[in-house]
Amino acid sequence: MDHRKILFVCLGNICRSPLGEGILRHRAEMRGLSHLVSTDSAGTGGWHQGEAPDARSIAIGRRRGVDISEQRARKISPSDFNDFDMIFAMDRSNLRDIVRIAPHDSSADIHLFMDFVGGEHRDVPDPYYGDDRDFQKVFDMLDAGCAKLLAFLYPPTRPGERV
Repeated sequence: MDHRKILFVCLGNICRSPLGEGILRHRAEMRGLSHLVSTDSAGTGGWHQGEAPDARSIAIGRRRGVDISEQRARKISPSDFNDFDMIFAMDRSNLRDIVRIAPHDSSADIHLFMDFVGGEHRDVPDPYYGDDRDFQKVFDMLDAGCAKLLAFLYPPTRPGERV
């Protein structure tokens, strides 16, 4: 099996993309795939560089067994487009920004996360101005999407294996 390096990108790298990073890492560990998956997150803007994720993202992650408290926000960089195999934008605005700044020699596959994993929504909504329910909804969307992503990249090999 091939090792995959995956980058999640949202606007400020404090709500959605840190959760995506943490959830995918957690799910990979639970399936014994952590040696095959490297994940990180970034923002299209650099307003929060060096900051921890939003306290509400940390809290929902912690309640669901995913610790993102040690992550620090950063802005996407030109090297990310060759350092990562797949880059996932959380919404269409992020996708436009990512495609606009991608170097011409980019080797990464760039996707809108929800388009890649399927589902009724195209965008993972930004919960920043919302409440705990919004963060729970985002966690659930990302969790379901990360399960589908891992199953796509590394299909279960045993009957009944949990993805």
